[in-house]
Amino acid sequence: MLACYVFCHCCNQLTRSCLESRLEDFSMWSVTAIITATLFAQVAIGQPPNDSHFSDVDIDTVASGIFGNRGPSTKPTSRCKAFPGETAWPSVSDWASLNRTLGGVLLNPSPPASVCYPTSASFNTTACNFLFNGASQSTFWFDDPVTVQGTWPQGLTCPLVRNPQANATCTRGGYPVYVVNATQPKHVQSAVNFAREKNVRLIIKNTGHDFLARNIGAGSLSIWTHNLRGFEFISDYKQPGGRYRGPAAWVGAGLQVYDAFRYALAHNITLPAASCLTIGSYGGWISGGGHSPLSSKYGLGVDQVLELKVVTADGKYVTANPTKNEDLFFAFRGGGGMITSAIVKAHPAINLTIASFNFNLGNTPSSSPSSNPTITNSTAFWLGFNAIFAFAIPVVDAGGYLWTNGLPSGPGFAMQVQVQMPGLSPGEALAFTQPLLDELNGLGIPVANITVRTQVYSSQSSTGAGGAPGAGGYFASRLFPRAAYVDPVLFSKAMNASRVLVEAGYTFHGLNMAPTLEAAGHPYPAGVNPVWRESVMHADIFGFSKLNLGTATDQQVIAAQLALTQLMEPLKEATPGGGSYLNEGDPHEPNWQQSFYGDNYSKLVRVKKTRDPWGVFWAPTTPGSEEWKIEGEGGLLWRQSGRLCRV
Repeated sequence: MLACYVFCHCCNQLTRSCLESRLEDFSMWSVTAIITATLFAQVAIGQPPNDSHFSDVDIDTVASGIFGNRGPSTKPTSRCKAFPGETAWPSVSDWASLNRTLGGVLLNPSPPASVCYPTSASFNTTACNFLFNGASQSTFWFDDPVTVQGTWPQGLTCPLVRNPQANATCTRGGYPVYVVNATQPKHVQSAVNFAREKNVRLIIKNTGHDFLARNIGAGSLSIWTHNLRGFEFISDYKQPGGRYRGPAAWVGAGLQVYDAFRYALAHNITLPAASCLTIGSYGGWISGGGHSPLSSKYGLGVDQVLELKVVTADGKYVTANPTKNEDLFFAFRGGGGMITSAIVKAHPAINLTIASFNFNLGNTPSSSPSSNPTITNSTAFWLGFNAIFAFAIPVVDAGGYLWTNGLPSGPGFAMQVQVQMPGLSPGEALAFTQPLLDELNGLGIPVANITVRTQVYSSQSSTGAGGAPGAGGYFASRLFPRAAYVDPVLFSKAMNASRVLVEAGYTFHGLNMAPTLEAAGHPYPAGVNPVWRESVMHADIFGFSKLNLGTATDQQVIAAQLALTQLMEPLKEATPGGGSYLNEGDPHEPNWQQSFYGDNYSKLVRVKKTRDPWGVFWAPTTPGSEEWKIEGEGGLLWRQSGRLCRV
């Protein structure tokens, strides 16, 4: 998907030279931790998730000195979280004590690009050259404890440049000060309790894929879940208090999609997962909702979850399912939370067949029909645009997934189309798509000889190779309810609004699916936005080509975001009862509580306040987050380089 193309900087293996060069950038604590993490990643793959944790007995007796007093009387009275340089910030001995508790996995990492700055203590020409010449062939960026896949919210205080200007500086900005390289739940518990007792801002980062800046924060302690891996196939699992009985898998929160697929292929099963293969699917993807090419057939990511292992704000490691901690089982599936592992449904192996074609509006028409023709008739192009989206209803009703991009291209525009059909043969998929092709040809768009390919869904693989993260981009999203989509008047208005966005220079990225409760097997109620159940399209509107965040001023960013917000209004008016996807949305979405969470928001806030009266967990646009703000950012909540304070 386009979002993956923009933010997935995929890599494969951490090389020895990369490891050696990175060791110079960390404190002695970090050297031990990085080696531990690397060895753990090697031995844990193919083994069950590490379940080592502090029990309630440990917390109440042996570990009481670590966990402190978790009663309401310990609720911080300070308006702001402790910040480096202030007396409230934990001392060096406090951090050293935490590191001993953790067994040596506390990191104090520098920004990765610091090795390129002569003014930095981390300056290292060899390491800098590696970032430009070798990192893109490795998993370096995903294996870095602070790197995120869109760096603008960090403040761009240490951009990757080969030859910085004289006296240019690299500072931490929105990157965390310390990072817990969690390889077991016990590490997460210790981090949560330290942050609560010391009133330190706590953040969670997995692979770094996040559009809303929820995985970074100035003056913070970060829980890095990337190495909470592991996989175990369960041939016969009965969900406690639930409807499901059958094959399942126990998966670590840090397990990336391509590793999950490797295990699924070995066990001849299907695990619905994110389209971007480097995402850690069992953390933020499922806790935010999680869509996939199989959503019309099996539901959302939250619908795959049968049981969760989580850490709560009081430091406890608990199981959440329909009979234990039901409030958490509801809230974590759509409202976010600190997940360490999950038990998910394992479906039978299935093939995914994709019929692909494009068409373009340009100055020179194609001389013959093809799978990528160019036409010069603007009216025909936009009628074809509408026809593609109208065809989405038969696609999703047949359990399929329609992937599209409408975008500016050269002197005109392009429409990119993939009809993705689970379980169909190439011949069946082509026959299914033929009515759409006939309609396009009737409009004067000579599409022919389209590409049709098929493969076992779980056979998708990735080497993970990719370049350094960029500054990122700004965008918005919209969920289209079926009722609005099939109404001719509203559909026409929605298509006109979409056309205006594309003509204004935005990319309209449509993902048509129907993750109904029926498709999901009527799972236990979840906190995910209920609008998903009635929706037939999730659309992302990207402004990446309109503004370079790496060079834009704050005023330009604000103006660009406001312009997109205004252009989204006609689309919202044409989709009454719609919403927006929590994991792919506008950080400044108006009335985000309703847009992202719908009617579940009030219940999610109640669970949050009951379970976390201290305000341990916070991230932008999460339940209850409006009670806090980032100071010193002029209202730019999207940027996380300021101090976190109560409103």
